Amino acid sequence: MKNKVKVFRVGNNWTQADLASQLNISRQAVISIEKYKYLPSLELAFKIAKVFNSQIEEVFYEEEE
Repeated sequence: MKNKVKVFRVGNNWTQADLASQLNISRQAVISIEKYKYLPSLELAFKIAKVFNSQIEEVFYEEEE
């Protein structure tokens, strides 16, 4: 599973700390999500999409094989 979290975050001129604060998670968790080292839970994935005012499919997508 890939994501566009960094693209959306930068597009909103937010720091990793800004996004982490809005999601009530650590900045390190945001870093891990952006680097594909941590796959967020479904609940967190929906929260991420919501803070970006986007559909979950716009933020998260399946890797092409």
